[in-house]
Amino acid sequence: MDNKVVGKRIALLRKKRGLSQEEFAKKINVSPSTVAMWEVGKREVKSSTLSELADFFNVSTDYLLGRTDNPSSSLPELTEREERNIQRELEKIIEGLSSKNGFAAFGGMDIDELDEEDRELLIASLENSLRLAKRIAKEKFTPKKHRKD
Repeated sequence: MDNKVVGKRIALLRKKRGLSQEEFAKKINVSPSTVAMWEVGKREVKSSTLSELADFFNVSTDYLLGRTDNPSSSLPELTEREERNIQRELEKIIEGLSSKNGFAAFGGMDIDELDEEDRELLIASLENSLRLAKRIAKEKFTPKKHRKD
């Protein structure tokens, strides 16, 4: 594994999401220094962590490893506009979950009553789900003549 290639890809994807090293580290439950060491290629990413990172960024492990320049085997990348729309949708969902009626599945608990780790995991899961749904819809409904393969 070429640590520098992996590190550059992690940094690129992190910045694309608009996350600082500290914010990203918090989301994936590692120290900011670990993220910094990955990004400069001084620390190897464990294979189990590599899979988690691929899931987090919705890319293939082959992309992270530099084996391909295609982030996903088949799903199209999202534009900046689509990413902004996903963030707006996510904010609306979180806002809805902050009301007693919106989080009824958890006994009427407010999302803000969750501990920080559970709250971050829920938000990350929702964000990944929105992003994946958007990419699948884009693949499904984009005419073949307009697809970039």
